[in-house]
Amino acid sequence: MKVMILGAGAYGCALATVLNENNHSVTLWAHFEKDAKDLSEKRESPRLPGIKLPKELKFTTNMEEVKKADLIIIAIPTAYLNEVAQKLKKYYNNTPICIATKGIEQGSCRFVYDILKENLDTEKLAVISGPSFAIDIANNFPVGLALASQDKETIDLVIKALANKRFKLRKTNDIVGVEICGAIKNVIAIAAGIIAGMKVSDSTKAMFITESLHDIKSLIKGLGSDGDTVLTYAGFGDLLLTATSEKSRNYSLGYLIGSGNPKEVVDEYIKNTTIEGLYTLKSINDLVKDKDVEMPMINLIERIIYENEKPTKLIDFLIEK
Repeated sequence: MKVMILGAGAYGCALATVLNENNHSVTLWAHFEKDAKDLSEKRESPRLPGIKLPKELKFTTNMEEVKKADLIIIAIPTAYLNEVAQKLKKYYNNTPICIATKGIEQGSCRFVYDILKENLDTEKLAVISGPSFAIDIANNFPVGLALASQDKETIDLVIKALANKRFKLRKTNDIVGVEICGAIKNVIAIAAGIIAGMKVSDSTKAMFITESLHDIKSLIKGLGSDGDTVLTYAGFGDLLLTATSEKSRNYSLGYLIGSGNPKEVVDEYIKNTTIEGLYTLKSINDLVKDKDVEMPMINLIERIIYENEKPTKLIDFLIEK
């Protein structure tokens, strides 16, 4: 099978190693010529330290190559997705697409699935989401993800491309629920880091995760989807990973804030790090207001980050909510 990955960052490169192991032909599209050239020549990604990329992987900046693909995988930041989707539209021929990007677009509050469907006018879309740091995938550790789609051909193709003895996929048709979980967990992970930075007990951390799961379930149901999706790899699994691990950039940002670091230190980290939770925070806040769903934790996280609300308010909130 020929697979085209749009996005040559850490996650795109990690998925490419799985596809290569499964004996598929893989081409990764990068926005910048320098990135494509460096990856091709060095066979290393600066975002995947210690990982040697397989010699079979190809890198390009030519979007037209999607015409040759049997499967397209989307692995680019949400902020750039609409722009890339418009470029893809010129060459797209209804090839099945697997979405590995998580988040909600600012301004429009569109999920990744909606952005692609509106640009490409296709039903052949699937979403993968779950507890899977790129470095863990690239190191061939066992991982499990939810695979959501309403198109059987696309589901079967994604399973054929990615599933193996170290990469597990569980099927569901709840696309919206999976996307909500994948987006909001990055925001919740920031709050989890704030709480951990305040050196609270493990019992308090567990309390926070439990309360967060209730809130995510309420949001999923409020948007008309299956609340039980919160119990899948995309829900509890991904939240548990990103809300407890120092590998998570979202968690690390929160930890800096909760530890009482000066604003300059926090701002420097934000400047030099891609933090999806920050991008998603405003969109989630707008979404819950628009859908009239009660989720005050999101508003509180925004006030702590942008309005200098005291981090200790999170602890008070857990008791009072």
